[in-house]
Amino acid sequence: MNECYGKKFILNGELEPCDQFSNAMVYEGDSVYEVIRMYKGNPVFFYDHMERLEMSTRLQQKKMLADAESLKKDIINLSKSDRKKEANLKIVFNYNKDSGNYMVYFIEPIYPTEEQYRRGVKGILFYAERKDPASKVINHKLRSSIYHKLILDGGYEALLVNEKGQVTEGSRSNIFFLKGNSLTTAPEKMILSGITRKHILDICREQNITVRMSCIKADSISDYEAVFMTGTSPMVLPFCCIDDRKFKVGNPLIEKLRTLYMERVEDSINRFRSGIK
Repeated sequence: MNECYGKKFILNGELEPCDQFSNAMVYEGDSVYEVIRMYKGNPVFFYDHMERLEMSTRLQQKKMLADAESLKKDIINLSKSDRKKEANLKIVFNYNKDSGNYMVYFIEPIYPTEEQYRRGVKGILFYAERKDPASKVINHKLRSSIYHKLILDGGYEALLVNEKGQVTEGSRSNIFFLKGNSLTTAPEKMILSGITRKHILDICREQNITVRMSCIKADSISDYEAVFMTGTSPMVLPFCCIDDRKFKVGNPLIEKLRTLYMERVEDSINRFRSGIK
């Protein structure tokens, strides 16, 4: 299945028809990438994503194939050619042998429904950890294994458990545990720290919400009242259960965080439109 969703994509700064896109352009060789949510036709937290893209390429000892301003122009150009208001946008720097190419394209969005926000989703524990958690690189084998396990178990997201039995992060999200009025989430050095997570932590500081940076043992997750994930697509989404452990949904603190996060989303769009970083 072609990953490119839409009519056009950007290849090295040029608009091309999607029938010229091949998944091999992304998955052969090494790829560093970012996925940005498009909301009301504009990228959310664009400059945050650019900072992380630059960090990922540096950690992988690769060179940036396009700078932030070039990518901004590419996104605007692509958006004008295919006016998708709600979609995810993927930026890929691909390094294959001696060549380097970059792509900007829409991918089919899979967003939670309002019912899932209200009732929560199922999580599963998956015993694995990322080799380089700080870098957003494509790991075909791990991604495939998780995908099949989620299908078999009817799960929405997998919570990764390391060799010490600690829950570190989700396969495509960050994880927060709630007890009383305080949150617990894994230390930054152990995870790929998401853009949504960054803004949730900023909100917590502003609202004087206690956040403990520590990994929860997989066999202790039942000690917590609620668990939620943060990420580009789910934003702030609660779990109703993780494997056979059930959790409360509809927690007022989680709802407050989601509301305040959406205010930041709106602000980031306004800043992108006005050119303010």
